Amino acid sequence: MELRQLEYFVAVAEEENFTRAAERVHISQSGVSAQIRRLERELGAELFDRSARTATLTVAGKAALEHARAALAAAAAVGQAVGEVTDLIRGRLTVGMVIGCTVTPLFDALAAFHRAHPGVEISLREDNSDRLVEGVRAGAVDLALIGTAAATPDGLDALTIISERLVAAVPAGHPLATRPRVTLRDLGAYPIVCMPPGTGLRTLFDQACAAQNIQPIIALQASAADAIADLAARGLAVAILSDSMAAQYRDRLTALTIEDVEIPALLALVWGSPHSPALRELLAYSRRAFAEPDSD
Repeated sequence: MELRQLEYFVAVAEEENFTRAAERVHISQSGVSAQIRRLERELGAELFDRSARTATLTVAGKAALEHARAALAAAAAVGQAVGEVTDLIRGRLTVGMVIGCTVTPLFDALAAFHRAHPGVEISLREDNSDRLVEGVRAGAVDLALIGTAAATPDGLDALTIISERLVAAVPAGHPLATRPRVTLRDLGAYPIVCMPPGTGLRTLFDQACAAQNIQPIIALQASAADAIADLAARGLAVAILSDSMAAQYRDRLTALTIEDVEIPALLALVWGSPHSPALRELLAYSRRAFAEPDSD
Protein backbone atom coordinates (compact mmCIF):
# COMPACT_ATOMS: atom_id res chain seq x y z
CA MET A 1 0.00 0.00 0.00
CA GLU A 2 1.41 3.37 -1.05
CA LEU A 3 0.51 6.93 -0.08
CA ARG A 4 -0.23 7.80 -3.69
CA GLN A 5 -2.85 5.02 -3.80
CA LEU A 6 -4.52 6.49 -0.73
CA GLU A 7 -4.36 9.96 -2.31
CA TYR A 8 -6.06 8.69 -5.49
CA PHE A 9 -8.64 6.79 -3.44
CA VAL A 10 -9.56 9.92 -1.44
CA ALA A 11 -9.69 12.01 -4.63
CA VAL A 12 -12.12 9.61 -6.33
CA ALA A 13 -14.24 9.35 -3.17
CA GLU A 14 -14.53 13.14 -2.87
CA GLU A 15 -15.01 13.84 -6.58
CA GLU A 16 -17.29 10.78 -7.10
CA ASN A 17 -15.78 10.57 -10.55
CA PHE A 18 -12.58 9.00 -11.89
CA THR A 19 -12.07 11.65 -14.59
CA ARG A 20 -12.33 14.61 -12.19
CA ALA A 21 -10.13 12.79 -9.66
CA ALA A 22 -7.48 12.26 -12.36
CA GLU A 23 -7.51 15.99 -13.18
CA ARG A 24 -7.18 16.80 -9.49
CA VAL A 25 -4.11 14.62 -8.96
CA HIS A 26 -2.66 15.45 -12.39
CA ILE A 27 -2.34 11.97 -13.89
CA SER A 28 -4.36 10.06 -16.50
CA GLN A 29 -7.69 8.45 -15.68
CA SER A 30 -6.25 5.07 -16.58
CA GLY A 31 -3.44 5.65 -14.08
CA VAL A 32 -5.90 6.43 -11.30
CA SER A 33 -8.04 3.41 -12.16
CA ALA A 34 -5.02 1.10 -12.20
CA GLN A 35 -3.80 2.26 -8.79
CA ILE A 36 -7.27 1.96 -7.26
CA ARG A 37 -7.57 -1.59 -8.64
CA ARG A 38 -4.18 -2.43 -7.17
CA LEU A 39 -5.25 -1.03 -3.78
CA GLU A 40 -8.46 -3.05 -3.89
CA ARG A 41 -6.49 -6.24 -4.59
CA GLU A 42 -4.20 -5.54 -1.65
CA LEU A 43 -7.18 -4.91 0.66
CA GLY A 44 -9.21 -7.80 -0.72
CA ALA A 45 -12.34 -5.72 -1.26
CA GLU A 46 -13.85 -3.37 -3.81
CA LEU A 47 -13.88 0.24 -2.66
CA PHE A 48 -16.19 1.69 -5.32
CA ASP A 49 -19.44 0.63 -6.96
CA ARG A 50 -18.77 1.28 -10.64
CA SER A 51 -22.20 0.28 -11.95
CA ALA A 52 -23.57 3.83 -11.91
CA ARG A 53 -22.39 7.05 -13.64
CA THR A 54 -20.81 8.22 -10.36
CA ALA A 55 -18.14 6.41 -8.36
CA THR A 56 -19.98 5.47 -5.18
CA LEU A 57 -18.20 4.12 -2.14
CA THR A 58 -18.98 0.58 -1.09
CA VAL A 59 -19.33 -0.35 2.57
CA ALA A 60 -15.64 -1.27 2.58
CA GLY A 61 -14.79 2.02 0.89
CA LYS A 62 -16.69 4.01 3.49
CA ALA A 63 -14.85 2.15 6.24
CA ALA A 64 -11.49 2.90 4.62
CA LEU A 65 -12.03 6.58 3.77
CA GLU A 66 -11.41 8.23 7.14
CA HIS A 67 -8.37 6.06 7.78
CA ALA A 68 -6.96 7.02 4.39
CA ARG A 69 -7.48 10.69 5.15
CA ALA A 70 -5.80 10.29 8.54
CA ALA A 71 -2.81 8.54 6.95
CA LEU A 72 -2.38 11.36 4.41
CA ALA A 73 -2.67 13.98 7.17
CA ALA A 74 -0.05 12.16 9.24
CA ALA A 75 2.32 12.02 6.28
CA ALA A 76 1.83 15.75 5.69
CA ALA A 77 2.55 16.43 9.36
CA VAL A 78 5.80 14.49 9.11
CA GLY A 79 6.83 16.57 6.11
CA GLN A 80 5.95 19.82 7.90
CA ALA A 81 7.92 18.85 11.02
CA VAL A 82 10.99 17.98 8.98
CA GLY A 83 10.59 21.17 6.95
CA GLU A 84 10.51 23.30 10.09
CA VAL A 85 13.66 21.65 11.41
CA THR A 86 15.33 22.22 8.03
CA ASP A 87 14.34 25.90 8.14
CA LEU A 88 16.02 26.14 11.54
CA ILE A 89 19.15 24.45 10.27
CA ARG A 90 19.46 26.82 7.31
CA GLY A 91 17.74 30.11 6.73
CA ARG A 92 18.03 33.84 7.18
CA LEU A 93 16.64 36.40 9.60
CA THR A 94 16.80 40.17 9.32
CA VAL A 95 16.70 41.93 12.69
CA GLY A 96 16.12 45.67 12.93
CA MET A 97 17.26 47.97 15.71
CA VAL A 98 16.50 51.63 16.21
CA ILE A 99 19.55 53.83 15.63
CA GLY A 100 21.55 54.75 18.70
CA CYS A 101 19.96 52.13 20.95
CA THR A 102 22.23 49.54 22.54
CA VAL A 103 20.14 46.95 24.35
CA THR A 104 22.29 44.15 25.76
CA PRO A 105 19.52 41.52 26.18
CA LEU A 106 18.78 41.65 22.45
CA PHE A 107 22.44 40.97 21.68
CA ASP A 108 22.39 38.15 24.25
CA ALA A 109 19.35 36.62 22.52
CA LEU A 110 20.99 36.85 19.10
CA ALA A 111 24.19 35.24 20.40
CA ALA A 112 22.35 32.37 22.11
CA PHE A 113 20.22 31.77 19.02
CA HIS A 114 23.31 31.76 16.79
CA ARG A 115 25.05 29.21 19.01
CA ALA A 116 22.02 26.92 18.86
CA HIS A 117 21.34 27.44 15.14
CA PRO A 118 24.61 28.41 13.41
CA GLY A 119 23.17 27.67 9.98
CA VAL A 120 20.70 30.56 10.20
CA GLU A 121 22.25 33.75 8.83
CA ILE A 122 21.42 36.83 10.90
CA SER A 123 21.69 40.32 9.45
CA LEU A 124 21.29 43.46 11.57
CA ARG A 125 19.75 46.65 10.20
CA GLU A 126 19.75 50.02 11.96
CA ASP A 127 17.14 52.61 11.06
CA ASN A 128 14.59 54.91 12.63
CA SER A 129 11.52 53.33 14.19
CA ASP A 130 9.03 54.32 11.49
CA ARG A 131 11.08 52.77 8.70
CA LEU A 132 11.70 49.62 10.74
CA VAL A 133 7.95 49.21 11.32
CA GLU A 134 7.33 49.57 7.59
CA GLY A 135 10.08 47.03 6.95
CA VAL A 136 8.38 44.53 9.24
CA ARG A 137 5.02 45.13 7.56
CA ALA A 138 6.59 44.65 4.13
CA GLY A 139 8.37 41.44 5.21
CA ALA A 140 11.85 42.92 4.67
CA VAL A 141 12.55 42.81 8.43
CA ASP A 142 11.60 39.79 10.54
CA LEU A 143 11.97 41.29 14.02
CA ALA A 144 12.67 44.88 15.08
CA LEU A 145 13.48 46.71 18.29
CA ILE A 146 11.79 50.10 18.06
CA GLY A 147 10.91 53.12 20.12
CA THR A 148 7.21 53.88 19.93
CA ALA A 149 4.45 55.94 21.46
CA ALA A 150 1.90 53.14 20.93
CA ALA A 151 1.94 49.78 22.67
CA THR A 152 1.46 47.82 19.44
CA PRO A 153 1.81 49.31 15.94
CA ASP A 154 -1.21 48.49 13.76
CA GLY A 155 -1.07 45.09 12.14
CA LEU A 156 1.91 43.81 14.14
CA ASP A 157 2.57 41.80 17.28
CA ALA A 158 4.69 43.40 19.97
CA LEU A 159 6.53 42.73 23.20
CA THR A 160 7.08 45.84 25.35
CA ILE A 161 10.60 45.90 26.76
CA ILE A 162 10.72 49.27 28.50
CA SER A 163 7.94 51.69 29.44
CA GLU A 164 9.04 54.96 31.01
CA ARG A 165 8.46 58.69 31.03
CA LEU A 166 10.11 61.41 29.01
CA VAL A 167 12.45 63.73 30.90
CA ALA A 168 14.26 66.95 30.16
CA ALA A 169 17.97 66.90 30.97
CA VAL A 170 20.04 70.01 31.69
CA PRO A 171 23.58 70.72 32.93
CA ALA A 172 24.44 72.34 36.26
CA GLY A 173 23.91 76.06 36.11
CA HIS A 174 21.00 75.90 33.69
CA PRO A 175 18.00 78.02 34.81
CA LEU A 176 15.88 74.86 35.08
CA ALA A 177 18.49 72.78 36.94
CA THR A 178 17.14 73.53 40.43
CA ARG A 179 13.57 72.51 39.59
CA PRO A 180 12.45 68.90 40.27
CA ARG A 181 9.95 68.95 37.41
CA VAL A 182 8.94 71.07 34.46
CA THR A 183 6.08 71.46 31.98
CA LEU A 184 6.17 71.58 28.21
CA ARG A 185 5.51 75.33 28.36
CA ASP A 186 8.53 75.75 30.63
CA LEU A 187 10.63 74.05 27.98
CA GLY A 188 9.18 76.25 25.25
CA ALA A 189 11.47 79.07 26.29
CA TYR A 190 14.64 77.09 25.58
CA PRO A 191 16.21 75.43 22.55
CA ILE A 192 15.72 71.65 22.45
CA VAL A 193 18.02 68.83 21.36
CA CYS A 194 16.22 65.57 20.66
CA MET A 195 16.01 62.60 18.34
CA PRO A 196 14.89 63.11 14.73
CA PRO A 197 11.38 62.51 13.36
CA GLY A 198 10.53 58.85 12.90
CA THR A 199 11.85 57.82 16.33
CA GLY A 200 9.60 56.84 19.21
CA LEU A 201 10.81 59.54 21.62
CA ARG A 202 10.40 62.27 19.03
CA THR A 203 6.93 61.07 18.08
CA LEU A 204 5.84 61.11 21.70
CA PHE A 205 7.34 64.57 22.30
CA ASP A 206 5.78 66.01 19.13
CA GLN A 207 2.36 64.55 19.95
CA ALA A 208 2.46 65.95 23.50
CA CYS A 209 3.42 69.42 22.25
CA ALA A 210 0.77 69.39 19.53
CA ALA A 211 -1.91 68.44 22.06
CA GLN A 212 -1.17 71.69 23.93
CA ASN A 213 -0.58 73.76 20.79
CA ILE A 214 3.07 74.27 21.77
CA GLN A 215 5.74 74.75 19.12
CA PRO A 216 9.08 73.80 20.69
CA ILE A 217 12.35 75.24 19.41
CA ILE A 218 14.08 72.15 17.98
CA ALA A 219 17.57 73.56 17.64
CA LEU A 220 19.53 70.30 17.32
CA GLN A 221 18.80 66.69 16.43
CA ALA A 222 20.85 63.53 16.90
CA SER A 223 20.07 59.82 16.57
CA ALA A 224 22.31 58.68 19.44
CA ALA A 225 21.59 59.38 23.10
CA ASP A 226 25.31 60.02 23.72
CA ALA A 227 25.32 62.84 21.18
CA ILE A 228 22.17 64.39 22.63
CA ALA A 229 23.65 64.27 26.13
CA ASP A 230 26.98 65.76 25.01
CA LEU A 231 25.25 68.65 23.28
CA ALA A 232 23.07 69.34 26.32
CA ALA A 233 26.03 69.07 28.71
CA ARG A 234 27.75 71.84 26.73
CA GLY A 235 24.76 74.11 27.33
CA LEU A 236 23.60 74.20 23.72
CA ALA A 237 20.06 72.96 24.39
CA VAL A 238 17.76 71.06 26.75
CA ALA A 239 17.90 67.33 26.04
CA ILE A 240 14.73 65.27 25.66
CA LEU A 241 15.43 61.68 26.66
CA SER A 242 13.75 58.75 28.36
CA ASP A 243 14.27 58.31 32.09
CA SER A 244 16.71 55.39 31.75
CA MET A 245 18.67 57.17 29.02
CA ALA A 246 19.11 60.29 31.15
CA ALA A 247 20.21 58.17 34.13
CA GLN A 248 23.35 57.20 32.21
CA TYR A 249 24.48 60.84 32.21
CA ARG A 250 23.67 61.82 35.79
CA ASP A 251 27.30 62.87 36.28
CA ARG A 252 26.79 65.67 33.73
CA LEU A 253 23.06 66.26 33.53
CA THR A 254 20.09 66.66 35.85
CA ALA A 255 16.93 64.87 34.74
CA LEU A 256 13.67 66.78 35.20
CA THR A 257 10.32 65.03 35.00
CA ILE A 258 8.03 66.57 32.38
CA GLU A 259 4.89 66.52 34.47
CA ASP A 260 2.36 67.05 31.67
CA VAL A 261 3.64 64.18 29.50
CA GLU A 262 2.21 61.16 31.25
CA ILE A 263 2.05 58.81 28.24
CA PRO A 264 5.16 56.63 28.49
CA ALA A 265 7.84 56.17 25.89
CA LEU A 266 8.02 52.51 24.91
CA LEU A 267 10.81 50.31 23.66
CA ALA A 268 9.33 47.24 22.03
CA LEU A 269 10.09 44.24 19.88
CA VAL A 270 7.69 44.03 16.92
CA TRP A 271 7.13 41.31 14.34
CA GLY A 272 4.58 40.33 11.74
CA SER A 273 2.93 37.08 10.73
CA PRO A 274 2.96 34.36 9.60
CA HIS A 275 5.89 33.38 11.77
CA SER A 276 8.68 31.28 10.28
CA PRO A 277 10.11 28.50 12.48
CA ALA A 278 13.37 30.46 12.80
CA LEU A 279 11.53 33.61 13.91
CA ARG A 280 9.47 31.69 16.47
CA GLU A 281 12.68 30.28 17.89
CA LEU A 282 14.37 33.70 18.00
CA LEU A 283 11.31 35.16 19.73
CA ALA A 284 11.58 32.47 22.40
CA TYR A 285 15.24 33.37 22.99
CA SER A 286 14.33 37.09 23.09
CA ARG A 287 11.55 36.61 25.63
CA ARG A 288 13.90 34.68 27.90
CA ALA A 289 16.68 37.25 27.53
CA PHE A 290 14.46 40.19 28.43
CA ALA A 291 12.78 38.29 31.26
CA GLU A 292 16.08 37.56 32.98
CA PRO A 293 17.40 40.13 35.44
CA ASP A 294 20.42 42.11 34.28
CA SER A 295 23.55 40.38 35.55
CA ASP A 296 25.62 43.56 35.56
